[in-house]
Amino acid sequence: MKKDNLYLFTLLAISIIVFVIGYFAMRYMLNESTSQILLIQIESSKREAKELAGLVSTQLDNGIDRQTVINNFQKNIEGTQLETGFVCMLDWSGVEICHPDPQKIGEKNNPDVSYTRALDSEIDPSEFYDLISNKKQNNRKTDTSIGNANSQIIYLYPVKNSDWIMAAHTNLDKIEEQLRGLRLNFLLIYLLSSSVISLLALLMVRFLGSYYEKSLELKNEKLAEEVLNLSKLNSDLYHLKNQLNKTDEKNDKNIEGEDDGRIKNRLLTYSKDKLISVRVDEIAFINTENSLTTITCLDGQKHSSTSSLDELINNLDPSYFFRANRQFIISVKGIYEIFRYGNNQLKIKLNPASSKTIVISKNKVAEFKKWLNY
Repeated sequence: MKKDNLYLFTLLAISIIVFVIGYFAMRYMLNESTSQILLIQIESSKREAKELAGLVSTQLDNGIDRQTVINNFQKNIEGTQLETGFVCMLDWSGVEICHPDPQKIGEKNNPDVSYTRALDSEIDPSEFYDLISNKKQNNRKTDTSIGNANSQIIYLYPVKNSDWIMAAHTNLDKIEEQLRGLRLNFLLIYLLSSSVISLLALLMVRFLGSYYEKSLELKNEKLAEEVLNLSKLNSDLYHLKNQLNKTDEKNDKNIEGEDDGRIKNRLLTYSKDKLISVRVDEIAFINTENSLTTITCLDGQKHSSTSSLDELINNLDPSYFFRANRQFIISVKGIYEIFRYGNNQLKIKLNPASSKTIVISKNKVAEFKKWLNY
């Protein structure tokens, strides 16, 4: 249950991040795409107005009658008002000479209706977008060029050798429909891609999570096994102490294994200028530092010895004492607790405590366990 909740919260967190970042990315890409579409429409309208103006100017230069030119141009542009952009021709007073809707011919344009009010004024994509966004407000006015505010003049270009002007219109309804389709496509792509990324991220998290869970389970199993081993070691330590205590009660003078004459019941030590004989069963541990050997008893008293650890270990009962490392000999009675340490090593806690950490290296762990099972 906890794992399911974890995955649920993970999915929510990933989804929030992906959807938020994706939203801003979508808005940026949508704005850029919108600007490109509007820029293309503007450039296309300008190019069409210039090309048609040049064509009409050429016909006039070739001596073609003005009325004939007007009639030919009218035939070419009729019905084009349904496209995203179209061109009409005005005279210098603003009266329609040619228009895709023949009913508009002869009507005069109001200079306040269209966006472009001068021959040298041009519209940029941001202004074009504002024009589309404010179409409802523009609809309150009357565009005499086509009878409504669904189109706007965005570019004017004069026809040479005449008093005519080419006016490039844009069909706001068509442009808005195109942008609406673009927004819908971006929204669908945004929702689909964000959902797929969130699900894929969750699957990846689950895959990696399951991998590390298995690894963690193996570590936990290994740790549990080591805990059992430590428990067994401490249990063996407890039983060994009880066994040795019973042996001490039965025989205060000799302990088992002393038949060869090497094993000593007492060690001769000194403290300042006094010689002291210490019973081996009262020793907690022996350590050496800076060539000085110190014997620490169970009651915490410390005594010095002139013997090295190698000499002492040879004269001590192996059932009581163990050479932990080059600096320490430990007594089973002085061991308080055993801990796991590092990589397959053991740490020994003594009572009384030692000033230095006593570590059984991995090479001596097996020997130490065997000693506890003695």
